[in-house]
Amino acid sequence: MKIDVLTLFPGMFAGPLDESIIKRARQAGLLELSIYNLRDYAHDRHKTVDDRPFGGGPGMLLKPEPIFEAVEAIARPETRVILLSPSGRPFSQRVARELAKVPDMLLISGHYEGFDERIREQLADDELSIGDYVLTNGALPAMVMIDAVTRLLPGVLGDDDSATEESFSNGLLEYPQYTRPAEFRGMKVPEVLLSGNHAEIAKWRAEIARQRTKERRPDLL
Repeated sequence: MKIDVLTLFPGMFAGPLDESIIKRARQAGLLELSIYNLRDYAHDRHKTVDDRPFGGGPGMLLKPEPIFEAVEAIARPETRVILLSPSGRPFSQRVARELAKVPDMLLISGHYEGFDERIREQLADDELSIGDYVLTNGALPAMVMIDAVTRLLPGVLGDDDSATEESFSNGLLEYPQYTRPAEFRGMKVPEVLLSGNHAEIAKWRAEIARQRTKERRPDLL
């Protein structure tokens, strides 16, 4: 998979995407990741990428010129261009699975009061938000999406079944899990998990997952 990121803060990506599963995916050639600085596509001496909105109002908007030029320079015909913005459709595990099938994407990280609307209308194939809250810029959402999508790529996780048994993979929260010791400070592992009866274990896990989802996230049912 090829993922490009266009951002005003390329330095924010250096740590999180150079560790753990993402690092291994990059080293194995399963993920090709490139980070681009939006200011490199502004040509005035101040590298200006924002301006005041027509009609007044607080804050500044990202200008169309540098973003159009950047996308035209970076994207390929098959690239899916995605804006990261609080006004986008909600990002979820379902959307992560959808994006994991897209071989080439460009994430455009927002900042200030958002994007000039012509960017949405003419450049974007999609617009995504990681939640109903506002962050300083779109760098963190970009990292969240890259992580969630990358771990779904074949070969990235040590066991590909891991991604199918996690929370949200089947529309439910994940069932509780336990490891050794079987008893710790008086707290015991449920007997069914020690029984060796795989059918009963599967039944218990499904029941508990549904119960947990009903209690914590009834909106998923």
